[in-house]
Amino acid sequence: MWKLFGGIFLGWGLGSNDFANIFGTSVATGLIRYRRAVLLCSVFLLLGAAIEGPKCMTTMGTLSTLSDTTACICTFSAALVIAGLTWLALPASTCQAIVGAILGAGLVSGTTDLGKFYKILACWVLTPLGAILFSMLLYRLLGLLFNRFLRDIYRRQMVLTAGIVIAGSYGSYTFGANNVANITGVYAGSGMLSPFTAALIGGASMALGVITYSYKVMETVGKKVVPLDAFSAFVATMANALTLHLFTQVGVPVSSTQAIIGAVIGIGITKDYRTVSSKILFQIGAGWLLTPLSAGLLTYGLIQLLVPAG
Repeated sequence: MWKLFGGIFLGWGLGSNDFANIFGTSVATGLIRYRRAVLLCSVFLLLGAAIEGPKCMTTMGTLSTLSDTTACICTFSAALVIAGLTWLALPASTCQAIVGAILGAGLVSGTTDLGKFYKILACWVLTPLGAILFSMLLYRLLGLLFNRFLRDIYRRQMVLTAGIVIAGSYGSYTFGANNVANITGVYAGSGMLSPFTAALIGGASMALGVITYSYKVMETVGKKVVPLDAFSAFVATMANALTLHLFTQVGVPVSSTQAIIGAVIGIGITKDYRTVSSKILFQIGAGWLLTPLSAGLLTYGLIQLLVPAG
């Protein structure tokens, strides 16, 4: 069971880093309190992981042929990278970290499925683009409805508060469903765990990260990329959730960080592109590039050091 430590550590890092992608904008704008958001996110991500999490296990678990030991090294390497970026308060892509780690292991074994990798790579590109489109469409459509039917400020605030609870809960569900394969998919692929058991363990470790260490990154996503009002926060949360659920049905784990950043950028473009912080986007982009590279190199080095040849 010690081989599960890397996955649990990675799940903790994913939960602590990516909680901001679900409720960061809402907490930052005062629509919901942090503690309530943590409770909702923990419960619904567990449900999503248990109900739909196995859908993405095959893609991640069969990207490369891994033994129990190399699977543990992959998750541990990815977890170290995510923990470092979380400590720096930078949103990080766990999907990119674990894929980079699996590719690093594949360099040693020579068993990487390039077809699956190209499919994942294409989805990485489409994720922020899809979120941008969802947020722009939702911002305009819901804006028209709000302006027509909810002109009273008090009623609008009540609807937004209820809406963010629904959108955040839905987003947490899709987060668990899509991203749990990043945590324990390699264990399902190696035969160490069944897909359902892998989903439960991954979901529980993600929930632990949300509960214990999620506040720091939340401020980067919630306040620093684009200044958001309450309505914009609701739109960003819903666009993120729709994007993740779409790719879950395709069976490909994608980055919730890319989805929420894309959603926030879409709102910034719709309102005024000059409100988008190019400095913060550059920092986030640098993190996205360094994440798979660092995880891949670390995994490759650890396997060469710790796993006997042959």
